[in-house]
Amino acid sequence: MDGIIPLWKEAGMTSHDCVFKLRKMLKMKKIGHSGTLDPAVNGVLPICIGKGTKVIEYLQDSGKVYQGEVVLGVATTTEDATGEVVASAPVEETSVTEEMIDQVMNQFVGTITQIPPMYSAVKVKGKRLYEYARAGETVERPKRQAVIKEFKRISPLSYHPETKTLSFQFIVACGKGTYVRTLAVDTGKTLGYPAHMSQLTRLESGGFKEQDSVTLEEIRTLVEMDTYSFVHPIEEGVKDLVQISLSDEQYEDVRHGRFLSQEDLGLTETTELVAIFYHELLVGIYGPHPKQAQMYKPVKIIRNYL
Repeated sequence: MDGIIPLWKEAGMTSHDCVFKLRKMLKMKKIGHSGTLDPAVNGVLPICIGKGTKVIEYLQDSGKVYQGEVVLGVATTTEDATGEVVASAPVEETSVTEEMIDQVMNQFVGTITQIPPMYSAVKVKGKRLYEYARAGETVERPKRQAVIKEFKRISPLSYHPETKTLSFQFIVACGKGTYVRTLAVDTGKTLGYPAHMSQLTRLESGGFKEQDSVTLEEIRTLVEMDTYSFVHPIEEGVKDLVQISLSDEQYEDVRHGRFLSQEDLGLTETTELVAIFYHELLVGIYGPHPKQAQMYKPVKIIRNYL
């Protein structure tokens, strides 16, 4: 069985937990996810199975959409609600307006620079940042570029007089590698307050949305009924790539790993990656040859026989 499962991950589970459970349910070893969701975060987690694992990286490169909540007035070690409080400052009810927040959030749209949280899986000198954090060590963190397509407030401001904090809901559409909790923290810093992300849900990933997704329990029930309608075709994993249909002769070249010219592919200009189809099935990914002008070489062969 090959394909993609748009899983709805529930809060409290790791992404690895989901893969482990699916391996047992489907009695398959070749399973992988297309982008880690923190245990406290719920939402869409595309899972690739069989030959579908060959398109994981293209799903990861696809944009993601999240809905969450920012709390102004309190900062935590993990930048979310699971961490210990490390800073606090009272927010007066009228000191921050919706207009001020909207203006600051708009400043983050575009390509921005982020410093990953200490509690993250980024590796520095062979160790993950969360390993340093758990050991009470600090280390210089590498700066990273993130692309923010949309970042806006979607609720009125909610003031909490007992804690002197202020919160609001937001939605963000972003590229690969974005730390949304850091975006929440940086929004607070720009407004002059410690902040953290109190809740997060991934609404979309790899082109799959909440309405496309199934829970582990739903999958369990369907498998018991010997129904696998929850598995989507591999082809849905390359929707963002230019797609080329092959002739019979071209398919023979592709299945043997031969190069194809830009003219063969019907391209009028150089494209970074193209998805190669034969009889509407994905058979490979091709990219520009590094040394031969206007030639494309196989980056990945998905199917070499049909």
